[in-house]
Amino acid sequence: MSEHDPTRRQPDDAAPIDDALAAHDAAVAGGGLQIWIGAEPTFTLRSAESPEWLSEPLGGDKQAYALRMLDALRRRHPGGVVLRSIGRQYAAEKRPRWSFGLYRRRDGKRLWSGPPDPLTRASGNADATRDDRFCTALTTLFEAHGWHCRCLTFDSAPGRRLLLSRTAELPIAGDDDRLSRPSVHDHKTPAGGLHDELAALGLYLFGIDRTAIGDGQAACIELPAIPDVDTFIDCLTAIQEAAATAGLKELVLRGFPPPVDARVAWTTITPDPAVIEVNQAPEPDAARFHAAIDEVYRVARDIGLSPYRLQYNGGVSDSGGGGQFTVGGPAPADSPFFVRPALLPRLVRYLNRHPALSYWFAPDYVGSASQSPRPDEGTRENFRELAVAFEQLAQQPSASPEQLWASLAPFLADPSGNAHRSELNIEKLCNPYLPGRGRLGLVEFRAFRMPISARHAAATAALLRALVALLADTDPVSGLRDWGDVLHDRYALPFYLRQDLNAVFDDLGRHGLGLDASVRTLLLQAPHQATWQTRFGGCELIIERAVEFWPLVGDVASQESGGSRTVDSSTIRIQVSLRRTEDTGPPLERWRLQAAGYEVPLHPEHDADGAIRLCGLRYRDFMPWRGLHPAIAPLDPLQLVLHHPQHDRALLATLHNWHPHGLPYSGLPVDWKDAAGRRAERLQTREVAAAQCPAGAVPPASAVDGLTLDLRRCPRRDA
Repeated sequence: MSEHDPTRRQPDDAAPIDDALAAHDAAVAGGGLQIWIGAEPTFTLRSAESPEWLSEPLGGDKQAYALRMLDALRRRHPGGVVLRSIGRQYAAEKRPRWSFGLYRRRDGKRLWSGPPDPLTRASGNADATRDDRFCTALTTLFEAHGWHCRCLTFDSAPGRRLLLSRTAELPIAGDDDRLSRPSVHDHKTPAGGLHDELAALGLYLFGIDRTAIGDGQAACIELPAIPDVDTFIDCLTAIQEAAATAGLKELVLRGFPPPVDARVAWTTITPDPAVIEVNQAPEPDAARFHAAIDEVYRVARDIGLSPYRLQYNGGVSDSGGGGQFTVGGPAPADSPFFVRPALLPRLVRYLNRHPALSYWFAPDYVGSASQSPRPDEGTRENFRELAVAFEQLAQQPSASPEQLWASLAPFLADPSGNAHRSELNIEKLCNPYLPGRGRLGLVEFRAFRMPISARHAAATAALLRALVALLADTDPVSGLRDWGDVLHDRYALPFYLRQDLNAVFDDLGRHGLGLDASVRTLLLQAPHQATWQTRFGGCELIIERAVEFWPLVGDVASQESGGSRTVDSSTIRIQVSLRRTEDTGPPLERWRLQAAGYEVPLHPEHDADGAIRLCGLRYRDFMPWRGLHPAIAPLDPLQLVLHHPQHDRALLATLHNWHPHGLPYSGLPVDWKDAAGRRAERLQTREVAAAQCPAGAVPPASAVDGLTLDLRRCPRRDA
């Protein structure tokens, strides 16, 4: 991990990746498949330690930051319109979270010339007289465009309502309870999802009222669920003309989310635990994706938000909200997963065969109870049934979207059946049980932490698009592989994850979809991964943070309503490895390494840099307030001894989890360089006489599992 901030380009950076992305786009376009990609970047206030920036979705100044971000995006895209819709809602929440969005035309033409949303403070221009003018003008304009209108007045908000239909006779009684429905912002979203029952009948109910913004009030119109973009744009045109007639200086548009197609971009900003999430409008290629997400990163940086956090001890984590990617087409019917029905089964099998795609880019929390479990991390019987599902789909080469979803949805879920928590989320592919959002032809890739920079995000987008293009036309793997214990052993170690990722690059290259070296370099970087290196006697000792699979504490059902789960994160896994630094130095195979007084069983490997010997080490890092194995004490610091029979000296390396002298830190690191300094000082090394070092003990057989030595299962030895 470098001391340079990877979110900012350094003077000695490689050439920008724009040319590489253009070449990638040309290669993908050659396959004739439209592969659109979007992302959900998340940002945090890394200097803050208040609940909304550490664990809670709402509260504090989070909404103010979201509105500042929205304002900056609005200024960059004049002619777009601000729409306030609804965000996520978990079972324990009384109403949906806020969602602020920018709706604009992709061709750059102005969509909205009406009064702006005041965002944070209304001027007080709204009053009952202007409300009446607005409602009257809107009725006149809609009727002039062929709509049949009925004006309604209610005691409950919104007080004025306008019912529209294309038919002369509005097929609904004036006292129908559906006409007095509450605002979608003020009541709990139904478990089945947001649904506009009136709109499904061709009846569009608009609500006109005023809403408090800051210490003032602004005119407000609540929108129904409008089915298509052309109708929605016609409604926006009528609304802005009516607002001008009424003399409104500000107007809040809210309600149901708008319709989208390839002509418009709809980007939303929503709250999530510890972060602000941007649901970026998808783009048709990697170059335009890079431009769009670079804009989002710049806006976030300019208002003080960050894609990562710096921990007290110098550790680096992502923002805390992940960074998922979504792949689809310009329209649901054009989704690559529908155009090529064999694509999704191939993708599931390919991810099964290449664990690097599950773990290398993932946040710290992976495994069966995480946000992105693999199908083979669930129950054994489900994994076996998945193979049956593939056999059935193979007999239906032209499977319909409905068949495709129904065949695979039960297996792309976590062990509790939560379909949102899956490495591949197909909730929005062709799901009849998710009204309004279930049939979009989308597949979400969830095993991704928040990319550290826009360039890293664009590189990932290129990788995913290349994989989809590859698997649309070829099937490089057959069947599912049952990895067994190897999955959480070998593929917990960075060496094998890099090796596997390079194998993916080779697959792409063999089929004309190879990624440029600049893109591969970004993908192989691990800015969040703590790494230490030290040299002694012609040998280099490298310590790298590895993947650990934290177990769930308690049951899923009792924790599901809150949107988060309690896990025991007290176990850490590192990879220790040795390389020769001098051709004339002692042979690598005779070097010995001890950890906590035990001989480390080093395994020989080889890569482009030459011979290497490595092993994984697991140990308890801290004592959790609630966790497993209460009798296992933390192992801090971890002592390593490196020695060779030809040397009368040995290297004592002590890895601390915290400040090496146990002192408190004065505060969070001020920048990336400060964090790098804190990390570096946590590894203390000194040479000692080899004779002073006791012989390492042979670890118990139960402590050695494949490529990993589990020090939790080794009796403590005196230092």
